[in-house]
Amino acid sequence: MAVQLEHPFATTKPPEENFATITDLEEVVPCVEGGRVIERTDDDTVKAEIVVKMGAMSMKFTGTVEVTEKDPASHSATLTVKSREAGGQGHANATAIFALADGGGGTVSTNAQITGKAASMGEGVVAGVLDALIKDFTGKLSAKL
Repeated sequence: MAVQLEHPFATTKPPEENFATITDLEEVVPCVEGGRVIERTDDDTVKAEIVVKMGAMSMKFTGTVEVTEKDPASHSATLTVKSREAGGQGHANATAIFALADGGGGTVSTNAQITGKAASMGEGVVAGVLDALIKDFTGKLSAKL
């Protein structure tokens, strides 16, 4: 199942500072509710995990988060998430494109692919959970920016 979402976020600092923050995975990953960095594997990649609640179920996904594209001139970056459900056969992969506006603020466009138990909950439930998760994320990220 594929889900596409777009969320705005607010900033108070200059785009150059914000760009440094959105490409710092040890700053960004903990902004996701239930997310944490397990270890940094190189400058642009971390091993991470997230625990997600979907209705009465709670699922843990582990994998990698990588900054796959960086454009300091346009203040944009692409983060790629590849994860597997712990103890299951599902995965949650995503691409998040961050675009900072010169006048402040920005957007994050997310394209997620979900399989396994999470996908069996139905597209409406999955989209609702992801939407709430990303709204919470952008709120926490805005506090850093």
